[in-house]
Amino acid sequence: MALTLVELTPDNLDAAVALPPKPGERSTVAPVVYSLAEAYVNPTAWPRLIVDGDDPVGFVMANWNPDSDIEAFRAGIWRLNVADAARGRGVGRSAVEQVVAEARRRGLSRITVMWVPGEDGPEEFYLKCGFTPTGEVLFGEVVGERAV
Repeated sequence: MALTLVELTPDNLDAAVALPPKPGERSTVAPVVYSLAEAYVNPTAWPRLIVDGDDPVGFVMANWNPDSDIEAFRAGIWRLNVADAARGRGVGRSAVEQVVAEARRRGLSRITVMWVPGEDGPEEFYLKCGFTPTGEVLFGEVVGERAV
């Protein structure tokens, strides 16, 4: 597997939007189309399609805003979506590690992520990726942090 993060383009937009969850599906993560709208109005957002060769297998959106009034929003992962067929293949972990590498490249020492608490939420995944809860809850979501 050669997992890489690529910028969104008119050529790969449809593939990104087709990733789960679909708009209206119940999920602990927002649909990619919502993330893209959020990126459009937040110039510090960093949306990327995760590809395995030429095959779109996921989506990750980070944020780089060191001047944010909210510490948890200064640098970190805002969204991570993985195609159903690609789950369990290391796609999410690879995306996290590539965001960590980008943070390091930018001279940062810490990134954050937020997750919806609950049985079907991504907490276990993020803990396995090296995040630890800060004890802070924002907008009903647990804030986790990881040194880079």
